[in-house]
Amino acid sequence: MDLISGPACFPLMLVLIITMFNLSDCYDPLDPTGNISVTYDIVRWTEAGYQARITIQNYYKYRHIEKPGWQLGWTWAANEVIWSMSGAFATQQGNCSAFRSEIPHCCKRSPIIVDFAPEAPPENKLDGCCHGGLLAASAINPSSSFASFEMKVGNLRGNFTVHKPLNLTLMTPGPGYTCDEFMDTDPTTSLVIEGQRHEQVIRTWKSTCTYSTFLANNLPTCCISLSTFYNPEVTPCNLCSCGCKLADNEAKLCIGQRSSGPYVRELIQCTDHMCPLRVHWHIKKNYMNYWRVKLTVSNYNLGKNYSNWNLVVQHPGFSQQTTVFSFNSTMLSTVGVPDEVALFWGLDFYNDALLQAEEKQVGSVTTEILLLKDMNSFTLRNGWAFPRRIYFNGENCRMPLPQSFPMLPNGCSREKPCNSYLSMLLLSIYLTYKTLNF
Repeated sequence: MDLISGPACFPLMLVLIITMFNLSDCYDPLDPTGNISVTYDIVRWTEAGYQARITIQNYYKYRHIEKPGWQLGWTWAANEVIWSMSGAFATQQGNCSAFRSEIPHCCKRSPIIVDFAPEAPPENKLDGCCHGGLLAASAINPSSSFASFEMKVGNLRGNFTVHKPLNLTLMTPGPGYTCDEFMDTDPTTSLVIEGQRHEQVIRTWKSTCTYSTFLANNLPTCCISLSTFYNPEVTPCNLCSCGCKLADNEAKLCIGQRSSGPYVRELIQCTDHMCPLRVHWHIKKNYMNYWRVKLTVSNYNLGKNYSNWNLVVQHPGFSQQTTVFSFNSTMLSTVGVPDEVALFWGLDFYNDALLQAEEKQVGSVTTEILLLKDMNSFTLRNGWAFPRRIYFNGENCRMPLPQSFPMLPNGCSREKPCNSYLSMLLLSIYLTYKTLNF
């Protein structure tokens, strides 16, 4: 049989390329099973319909939802209305003129649901609610990585046939999440009577929402710069790493080329890299058995604080003992990733918020790290001391090219030849001094 060729194969190839691109865009090798699940439980029947419990669970290890929080939406399959809610509320009531004796909480065909703030009245609260829409990353704070609310659904008509909601959407500060349709699954069960009895709900539907950086923003949100004690040159962020500036060189403030729904255009300090965030990795000391690293995150955004921020670093040195001085940290379990991965986040009430920049200075958080050397693989060559990949709040930061990494000091150059024996001697004396200078 002849292979497909000619113009007829072009549409097939195009579909294949687009499919592969979308899959790779949503797949994160450092968190391959990460997602946000939405569970819709029909708990009990009521006179006018049923009572439902909806649970949003964040399974992403290091991607969280920050202020102003999540928004959950769907479209009713029939003529359902929400009679009442606890633990959350619909942003619009809609047209409820068809109801006279009792007015529903929401009559919109496509309601939008948001979380209560922690200061909500007690009568509106429910276990798992009222965090202002915030969802913590599951590897940092599992107890705050979910939200739940309940509602009474009515106006089912006929024989009380229930239909699963359609077109589920999950909005966060900016777009990026795509949700599957609700699917039937095993009913949710819970333990009662001191864990001796299992009770289950009437019916359960579940949907999975995944994040795509392409849908959220096609520009990076952070960039990496590097420096070392043994080289006076700093490897800066790449030029225009996060979009080129629109102002001239004398401008101090720039409007970033970033648009995402209601979160349009960020005011940031003008820089060559034009990134709202820069992560700087500095090799501070080279001891006999340790590296000493200074890690700094700088916020150039003049209108945004980053609360409960986190940083993910892929680095071969994390396979050995690590001491971190000013951040919380933990190692992440990964499969198929050649280097170890560490997760960093701020200390409560100390540096858990990365403050916005001011006109004359940037906001920053910093720590120092001791990395125990693996003497079987230790080398000063080939960028061993530098990270392979860094994420900020789940976003992959733009790394400089390996050929631009700080090189070992030497007295030679391609233009001016010199005595190689003398340069090697000076290099040995220099590194020996630095190693013994503990």
